[in-house]
Amino acid sequence: MKIKGIIVVFFVLLAIWLILNGTADMPVVLIGAGLSLFLSLVLCSKCSVFNEIRISFRALVYTFMYLGVFISELVKSNFDVARRVLSPALPINPGIVKAETRLKSRMGRMILANSITLTPGTFTIDVIGDTFYIHCVHIEGDDTEKYAQSIVRKFEKYLEVLYG
Repeated sequence: MKIKGIIVVFFVLLAIWLILNGTADMPVVLIGAGLSLFLSLVLCSKCSVFNEIRISFRALVYTFMYLGVFISELVKSNFDVARRVLSPALPINPGIVKAETRLKSRMGRMILANSITLTPGTFTIDVIGDTFYIHCVHIEGDDTEKYAQSIVRKFEKYLEVLYG
């Protein structure tokens, strides 16, 4: 069994349970803890992907910093895409860019690829080794490599602390 993965899933499930119930009464906490323990033992007895997560106070801080950056980028890109849709005169320069990542863990790469895809205007097409292929609605500037790295780096610097 992968103890670290079970612990991570247990606390995530318990947190979700408590948030959904909106109370910290002892019976609710005990039922949630029991269900979370059961589910984490059943679901994570053979999974190894959660073992890549670093558990520390610094990692917790970086998780919230990452969420802040992700939400900020999500809002900015939503407004940018909406502006381009509502103002057809705005130029678009679509294309596929290639970006290298320093992330080595599977979970870190998965979260990076999903973060890029969830941000409107960009879509992770493929990940091959350390290379991400990203479709962009509008590539800014002439240096596509620099633009691609700017997309990856804004998320990667936080994910490196969490997953390496």
